[in-house]
Amino acid sequence: GVRPMTETDRRQILSLCNQMSEQALRVLGFAMRTLEHIPGEEDDSVECDLTFVGITGMIDPPRKEVARSVATCQQAGIRTVMIAGDHKVTALAIARELGIYRPGNTVLSGDELDAMSEEDLDAAVGTTTVFSRVSPADKLRIIQSLKRTGEVTAMTGDGVNDAPSLRAADIGVGMGRGGSDVVRGVADIILSDDNFPTLVDATREGRRIYDNICKAVQFLLSSNLSEIITIFTATALGFTVLSPAQILWINLITDTFPALALGLEEAEPDVMSRPPRSLDEKIIGAGEAVEILLQGALVSALVLAAYLGGCVGDFGSIAPQSSGTGMTMAFTCMAMAEIFHSCNMRSRHRSIFSLGTRNPTLALAVAASFVVTAAAVFIPPLRTLFGFAPVSLSQYLFSLALALAVIPAVELGKALRALLSHRRRRGVRRSSAGTQRVAAGTR
Repeated sequence: GVRPMTETDRRQILSLCNQMSEQALRVLGFAMRTLEHIPGEEDDSVECDLTFVGITGMIDPPRKEVARSVATCQQAGIRTVMIAGDHKVTALAIARELGIYRPGNTVLSGDELDAMSEEDLDAAVGTTTVFSRVSPADKLRIIQSLKRTGEVTAMTGDGVNDAPSLRAADIGVGMGRGGSDVVRGVADIILSDDNFPTLVDATREGRRIYDNICKAVQFLLSSNLSEIITIFTATALGFTVLSPAQILWINLITDTFPALALGLEEAEPDVMSRPPRSLDEKIIGAGEAVEILLQGALVSALVLAAYLGGCVGDFGSIAPQSSGTGMTMAFTCMAMAEIFHSCNMRSRHRSIFSLGTRNPTLALAVAASFVVTAAAVFIPPLRTLFGFAPVSLSQYLFSLALALAVIPAVELGKALRALLSHRRRRGVRRSSAGTQRVAAGTR
């Protein structure tokens, strides 16, 4: 029946609301009032003296794949922050279900946010993963605070009130289906299916593209450097190792197609296990420059060894001198070494035998380059056109064997680099553990 609400009634209702909120339910309250006439639109006295009827909880369940995508983001070093209009308890329950909130994280409501200074917010934003009951101005403050603390921010939104924060973020992501025209106008990226996992897929694709650009650049630079070192060394010693036509062949055939194929390489298995790269990171850093120098010198040494092998065949001596057989063997070695080296560049850090992925385009480019290079060496009209001397099968296989040596040599370099990196990380962990023990002892 209708009776005055007591304090006990109020506590029971609020307790039930909290129980529903903790189950990630959005709670609606119902109340009624009997009126003798229909009120006017400007009558503000209607919503008072109401009789409480009850509450109901409804759920807007997140998609199952979202939790997996959040876990992938965390593995990739991307922190996911939920800004919700829900009640604090409801937002926290949803965040726990998705894995956004973890022990040690904090939750802030709009009221708590309003009471914070910019300095307090900057100190709290690093651990806060859930913001509830926030206003459009609060969203903008959150983005600005994250950027002040050195974070690279991506903000998603669909309503007009999200436009300022989308514009302020480093990457504004607008919803293509449910988003307003204003959001689509200010966003940097439009999400056509309004699906969070699509952002994770886009991140994986972006990392794959960046990796492939680096691989192609390193392959081309190391290949061209090997040609420069080889020609410079031969010129200094007084003989010609490659003719201009042969160099043009290598640049057009054995460099171009493998480099293009590297751009189609699949994402490496650990691409979403790496931390985000620094904004200041260069495509070719100091470490990559050293690798390019070593790889170029390695290929150059193999090519010169092949040339000296031709000198032995022509003159019975390894003394460097003008040799047609040596030029043919050097060309074969350099062309095939660069082709094999393109296989090395399928990964700059991992062994190519542990990738578990395929690149049919690169395999086709390697096979085609192998066939046309062999044709240029063995078919008489092409051999004459490019100035090659006839070589025996054993000499050709010797050149191939030298070229093939680039794969185990680079694999050994990757293994040594991985070993040094592992030891360095283990030393950092030991140092960190020692620091923690000292701090605990002091306290």
